Amino acid sequence: MTKPTLFDTLSLGDLSLPNRIVMAPLTRNRALPDGDVPHALNAEYYAQRASAGLIISEASQISAEGKGYAWTPGIYSDAQVDGWRQITDAVHAKDGRIFIQLWHVGRISHTSLQPNGQSPVAPTALAAEAQTFDGTAFVSTSKPRALETSEMSRVVDDYRKAAINAKKAGFDGIELHAANGYLLDQFLRDGANKRSDAYGGSIENRSRLLFEVLDALTEVWPAGRIGVRLSPFSHANALEDSDPQATFSYVVKKISDLGIGYLHMVEGETGGTRDLPEGASIAAIRAQFKGVYMANNGYDQELAANAVDGGGVDLVAFGRAFIANPDLVERLAQSAGLNDLDPTTLYGGGAEGYTDYPTQTEKAAAA
Repeated sequence: MTKPTLFDTLSLGDLSLPNRIVMAPLTRNRALPDGDVPHALNAEYYAQRASAGLIISEASQISAEGKGYAWTPGIYSDAQVDGWRQITDAVHAKDGRIFIQLWHVGRISHTSLQPNGQSPVAPTALAAEAQTFDGTAFVSTSKPRALETSEMSRVVDDYRKAAINAKKAGFDGIELHAANGYLLDQFLRDGANKRSDAYGGSIENRSRLLFEVLDALTEVWPAGRIGVRLSPFSHANALEDSDPQATFSYVVKKISDLGIGYLHMVEGETGGTRDLPEGASIAAIRAQFKGVYMANNGYDQELAANAVDGGGVDLVAFGRAFIANPDLVERLAQSAGLNDLDPTTLYGGGAEGYTDYPTQTEKAAAA
């Protein structure tokens, strides 16, 4: 039997992907400040990268309460849905496939970004030792208030409404962001979750909100069109857990039992080292999941090709390489050189460092 390569097709539920190279979700802070609405410049950016086997959109807040950074898009208002429809239409016109990543930041926010200057919400009223961008400068995140038990159904319903809006906006599927120290990750980990009700204490209780959300999402979308992102061994946004191996082995097994389309795993520190703590094993956690496995973190062409060829990885998500190389798939297929990334234009701004990176063909024509 021929081993798969990065450039082979893959079935994700009933959706056929033309290759196994995924554009990772990448926060770029370029939504319209008035209403956090996606717009034409965003559509151009995503359409440029439509040759990816799958695009996962930048994280998009499910509610005004879920916002943690200036100029990030939402998926809860009619204007936002219309803005995203421009993007999905543009991607589909290039024969691309795009999922939206659903996001609630929890305590990784600031009162200036919250409705009426309210405190952010979290499992427990513990401030994160983290920073966010408020539109002017990087500021320390505000101390959150603990969500009441009675509020959990509201949060779940916000996710459900966002999933419905994702369908209206023309997405091919959704990814649930449960990684990198944001709300669902905060509930999963005992470093941030000190609750004594049904949503705290045991692993089963700490994962309750995640699975209530997944139950709601599967009422809107087929399970095969849903992905979940986790970061078991990441300390992003100052989040800790006393036993992440046990926590995430339990969570991944239960996600697998739901028939979820793919598991998107940050392998190691988010945007950092792939090294793991002593006794930690991505492979052991991955083995609990029977669906499509998407690997992320520090993958270059060689590492990605070997991972897919070895059979342990089905899809590989590339982040910064896709920012600087709209034609990344074609460049990898030809083993061509990559554009250098300009780190000064990652967050905020306009076309510079966003839609003006040249393709290989454009670069050759300009030479």
